[in-house]
Amino acid sequence: MRNLLAGNTVIPVIVLDREEDAVPLARALVAGGLKVLEITLRTPAAVGGIRQIIEQVPEAIVGTGTVYTPEQVQLSEDLGCQFMVSPGATDKLLEAAQKSSVGLLPGVSSVSEMMRCMEYGYQDFKFFPAEASGGAAKIKALSGPFADVKFCPTGGIGLGNVMDYLSLPNVMCVGGSWICPANLVKEQRWDEIEQLAREASALGQ
Repeated sequence: MRNLLAGNTVIPVIVLDREEDAVPLARALVAGGLKVLEITLRTPAAVGGIRQIIEQVPEAIVGTGTVYTPEQVQLSEDLGCQFMVSPGATDKLLEAAQKSSVGLLPGVSSVSEMMRCMEYGYQDFKFFPAEASGGAAKIKALSGPFADVKFCPTGGIGLGNVMDYLSLPNVMCVGGSWICPANLVKEQRWDEIEQLAREASALGQ
C-alpha cells in the first residue's frame, strides 16, 4: 500500500448514488491530479460504477472502500481493484485479505487494533474516524512507539484541518470526501470537482 499510494497525498472517498456518474466523476478527479480513487461499497451503484471506471478510465487507480467482510474482499478481487480500504479490522477480514492478491489498508482507531493488524504483517493503516478518535495529535503521539507505521487518516478532514495531518511525518496521505461533495456530483458539476481535485493534489507537495 505504501508503494501504491506514494506521491498521492489526498485520496477521494467516493459514495456513488448513480452508476452514470462514475466515469465523468473519475475523469474529473484524474484530470485534477487525483488518480487514486476509493469507491465505497455503501450503495447499489458502487459495483457497476467501479466496473465502468476500470474499463473506461484506465489511468485511475481504483480501490474499494467500506470493506468489512471476506465476501467483499473477494468482490474487490473479482472486480479487478488495486486496493481495498476497511473501516476496521477483524480476524476474519485480515485472514481473507492475506489470501487475496489485492492489498488492504485496514482501519484502526486504537493502539490495540493496530497491534493486532501488525501481527498479520501490516505497517500501513487507515486511521478512522480521524477527528473523532484523537485527530492529528493522536497520530503524532503514535510516531514515538511505532516509528515505522504510516497512516491515511479519514473522517472529519477538510480544507480547514488537512494540513494538520499532512504535516506529520507518519501520515502518507489523507482520505476525504470534500473533493467530490454530494451536491456537485448530483448536479454533475464536473468542472468544479476537477478544480477541487487540482487544489487537493497540490496539498503537501
